[in-house]
Amino acid sequence: MQAVIRTGGKQYNVTTGDIIEVEKLQGNPGDEIELNEVLMVTPDEGEASIGTPLIDKAVVKAKILGEKKGKKIVVFKFKRRKDYRNKNGHRQRYTSLEITDIVN
Repeated sequence: MQAVIRTGGKQYNVTTGDIIEVEKLQGNPGDEIELNEVLMVTPDEGEASIGTPLIDKAVVKAKILGEKKGKKIVVFKFKRRKDYRNKNGHRQRYTSLEITDIVN
């Protein structure tokens, strides 16, 4: 069974047992969470259920494995002849999830 979920403004195609990295979610490692924004579910046999935009009562259950930071991005602003320079960095935080169950 496959599902398309939406979290953190992005969409992910997941199956049971997948490990994905999503934008930071609240919770501690080992916690079970439910992702309610399910856009599409495809069973092993039969036709796919497509939501408009979400499927009612469909839930993807996942377990939080941990958190980590992504690559550093340098943000550099510059205006010529004005003696203006600004350098900042950013590291996005991600949460690793293991998909445990897809309930349709």
